[in-house]
Amino acid sequence: MIKEISGSDSIIYCLDPRVKIIIAILFSVMVAVSDRFLVLISALILNLFIIITARVPIKEVFKRLIPVNTLLIFLWLFLPFTFAGEDLFSIGSLTGTREGVLFAFRITIKSNAIMLMLIALAASTPIFTIGHAMHQLGMPEKLVHLFFFTYRYLHVIHKEYIRLVNSMKIRGFKPKTDLHTYKSYAHLIGMLLVRGFDRGQRVHNAMICRGFSGKFYSLSNFSISRADVIALILMAGFILMLVILEWTQTT
Repeated sequence: MIKEISGSDSIIYCLDPRVKIIIAILFSVMVAVSDRFLVLISALILNLFIIITARVPIKEVFKRLIPVNTLLIFLWLFLPFTFAGEDLFSIGSLTGTREGVLFAFRITIKSNAIMLMLIALAASTPIFTIGHAMHQLGMPEKLVHLFFFTYRYLHVIHKEYIRLVNSMKIRGFKPKTDLHTYKSYAHLIGMLLVRGFDRGQRVHNAMICRGFSGKFYSLSNFSISRADVIALILMAGFILMLVILEWTQTT
């Protein structure tokens, strides 16, 4: 399960969660639309500084970066050979282009920079506190509810998936590259969706019986401190500097 893993006495941990969400959104948007390597590398270095300040264990950081970079490996296997541009290298009959390599490199830096910022946010803030902060920032209630329930029942769905897979193995199922395997996995996904829907209906009825009116209430009150204002100003200034640097190069 996702949980906060940073030091409770770190500067990042003590910041108001609303400020951290605003910073994460502004930073992610800025990185996503940037193309200059100077801007992207500067953003990545800033993220490393934030991770160190939040005192997030390096082992946990690498563990959470593995899924993202696993997908990026497949990107590197195909993008350099399918992107038009100047020839850079060749492997047999395949030719990699300079533009394809640079484009893949940009995507890699962007993905890791945004992921590091989200890790710093999630690692230094309890997950339900993030949900309440999203609500206080005026985000749609349905989005907040979806965030809460996804976190709450994700591990339940995973347990159901493991149980179905074990049932298939007990019945002698062995995955192969044939039609029977594809049909079996299709039935597995179908059963997972059906059981997830049934569980959702039961949970919804149980919440209504307990007086749920569509709102979540928090026992903790958020307050903006001087440290929050300073952190927001510093991050906004750094992001603005990167935006100006990117815009100047573009124009």
